[in-house]
This record gives sequence, C-alpha cells and structure tokens, in this order.
Amino acid sequence: MFENVIGQDVTGQLITDIETGILPQALLFSGPKASGKGTAALELARVISCEAEAQSSQGQTPARKYKALWTCQCPACPRHRLLIHQDLLCIGPRAFSAEIAASSGAFLREINSTQNVVKSASRMLFIRSIRKLLLRFNPVLFEDEPKKGKTAVAPLVNTLEEDLAEFDALTQVPAESTGERIKEDALAKLIEAIQKNAFKLEAEGLSDNIPIDRIRRAAWWGRLAPSGKGKLLVIENTDRMQEEARNSLLKLLEEPPPRLTIVLTTARPSSLLPTILSRVRPYRFNARDASVEKDIIKKVFRDDKDTKLTSYLDSFLPVSEDELNSLVAFFAASVAYKAALLSKKQGNNIAQEVIVLGKYTAPKAEAAGLGRPKGEVSIVTALVLEKANKFEVRSLFPRFLSGLLEIAVQSQREAALPSVSYNEVWRKHSSWGESAVGTYRLTPVLVLEKLFTSLSRDLAAL
Repeated sequence: MFENVIGQDVTGQLITDIETGILPQALLFSGPKASGKGTAALELARVISCEAEAQSSQGQTPARKYKALWTCQCPACPRHRLLIHQDLLCIGPRAFSAEIAASSGAFLREINSTQNVVKSASRMLFIRSIRKLLLRFNPVLFEDEPKKGKTAVAPLVNTLEEDLAEFDALTQVPAESTGERIKEDALAKLIEAIQKNAFKLEAEGLSDNIPIDRIRRAAWWGRLAPSGKGKLLVIENTDRMQEEARNSLLKLLEEPPPRLTIVLTTARPSSLLPTILSRVRPYRFNARDASVEKDIIKKVFRDDKDTKLTSYLDSFLPVSEDELNSLVAFFAASVAYKAALLSKKQGNNIAQEVIVLGKYTAPKAEAAGLGRPKGEVSIVTALVLEKANKFEVRSLFPRFLSGLLEIAVQSQREAALPSVSYNEVWRKHSSWGESAVGTYRLTPVLVLEKLFTSLSRDLAAL
C-alpha cells in the first residue's frame, strides 16, 4: 500500500496506524504543494476499501488487516485505481490543468516508443488526471443546484466521460504479435480534445473556495451506507473554506458517521480553526529533495528533466512561468505609469513608492519584449489577455494575481522603502481580485480592468 506515494516517510506512519487498527476517522494531511497529499488521500480510499485480506505463513506474525497492494485485483481496487468507486467523494479547490497536460505528454511519449500500451503506467496516469477533475462533479454535490449542476457543467462532464470511453477503446491494443497498431493520429486528436474540454470544465465549473452547500451535500453522502467496507471523503485545500462551511465541517467532525473516513488537506494548517485542528490527527508531508523530485519526474512522467516538480508540471501550460512573470511586470509597470499620470494631473507629487515600482518593473517588461508601460486600461488588459491565452487555463489567473502582490512588495523591499499604506493598497486589491474570480466568477478581463483603475487611483492618492 502507498507504493505510488514517493519520497514521503509519513506513509510509514499511515501504514502502521492502518495495520494496528488505530487509524482515526478524521485525518489532516498538511504540506507544501505537490508533496503527495492528494495522492496519499486517494490511495487511502483504496486501502480502506480493499477486500483482499493478507495471508500469513505458518509460524509467522498474524495476518495484517489489509493487504491492499497497488496491483490488487479484488472487486474494489481496480475501481479505485480508475477513481470511479462510489465510496469515494472529493471536494475542494485545486488546479488540475498542469497535471493533465503533463500526463498526456507522458502517454504520447510512451506510444511513440511502444504500441502495446494497455497496461502502461502512463495510460493510467492520464486517465486518473482527468478523473481527479471529474470527481469534483459527482452528481450528489449538485442536487440542490439544478441550474448550475445540471445545465452548466453537465454537458462538459458528459463529453469528457464519452471521450474517456473512446480513449479506452482506442488504447485497447492487441498484442504486438498481431501486427495491429494504435491509430496514433486519431488518438492524438482525441487527447487534445479531452485536454481542451478538461481545461474548460475547470475554468467554468470550479470555484476557489469551499461553500457551505458542498460540505452539507458531502455530509449527507457520508451518512449513506457504503457499497463496500467503508467510505472516504477528501476535502482538499481546507483552508479556503467559507466561514459557514467551517461550522458545518465542524459538526461533521464532531459526529462522523461510523463507516466514514475524512481526510483534510492543506498547505497552511495554521489557517484552520483550532476547533477543527483538535478533531483531526495530523500527518505531515515534507518538501521532497531535488533528487527525489527528479526521480518522480522520471518514474511517473517518463521524462529526464532536472527541475522541481512544480516547475516541471507548470512547463506544460500554454503560458510559461517566465512569460507569466513578464506579464505581471508589465501590468505593475503600467499601473505605476498610470498612477504617475494621475498624480501630475491632480497637481500632486508622485509618491516615491510609485517611482520605485515603475523603475523595478518596467525594465523587466521591456526585456521580455512587451514594450514600455501603457496608461490606457483597454490596451493593457488586451495585451495581457492575448499573451496569457485569455487565461483559459484557470490556474494561471490566481498565479497572476499573487505574482502582482509579490512583485509590488518586493520592489519596495529591495529599495528599503517599507510603506504600510502602499502594501495595504496592494493587499486589499489582490484580495478583491481573488474573491472576484474565485467566488463571484467574474471574468479575467473585468477583474483586470477594475484592478488597473482602482490600483492606479489609490497609488496616486498616496
């Protein structure tokens, strides 16, 4: 068990707790991004559902309660490997696009080297990357939202289900001795369509927080009898939960149904309520060494790139990290330029913080070929949207917003110019931008226009 979680010693503690029968009903997996928290949670769901009991040899220690090898062929394990078991429910915001793109790349590389891919690890990797997204659209979560759940996202979900069925049919390749080959062109086009629809579903169907209705529906699901040995509810990025949802979760943790296990994941455990922390057993996932991450890239994604895992995954997105950082610099430089124009128009001196911001960001934007800062909101937003592929990949825009705050604060720090009012302006508008996109579902163009106008005005008033 947990063979697919690489480089995390905490899995040893999980195995011990499972085998000794002291695994709690509520667990907290905390650790940095891409440290294996989500993978471990999904694997735990398989382990507690596994129906293959371990056999002990004569004269040895008693049989373990669970066998749960990754290759187990009991009635439950194959469905969990495909993430289609009815005793698993996942909620909570997270980004899927980078993993989907990287997984599709791994699969396409493998079919170029071998035609017999029915049992290939990269085939399963790609299927699971799509299923992780589809898990967020379990019908049970949308029964109280007929318009959103059955009209808005259902067509995309149905299309992805049909595409996955076609993918399964196309990759059911006979043995190489038959001489039959995969229809590579058709398969490549299908993967491209799956990826495009997955990106669209993520952008249009997911929010950046956890509303109360998700917790209520999950709690209702948890009280239904499991189809197998037990049920597992995964709540990822629990720190992004709305206040009402926290209280609802607390009630579930206080009185969990007898055959339900709950796993919370977060990169910021200190952000959780003390009352929630007191009701879960913590399991810490540490940042993995560079050599381990390189090994993961090689074993999981069949690639030899020597880089961080997060950087590797992000490299498959249509906008690279360097390109995104350049757009952040251009937008911040243009905000500073507009603020300076407003200050002059009002007959005021330009704030030193604004001058520092412009001098820090403008050269970065020009070096990337984006030109000098602009003072017209329509020109600035149009350029950013064009270069960012209209932020069709949902995870890019939150990163753009966090990058804006980071570069704004860093410019003052390097100039040894701490300013409480300046930093507060950026934090206020950054927080608004995150809520506007994640909670109120405003489009990136509207958020960019509002941010440019409001930031310029407030910085001019410093």
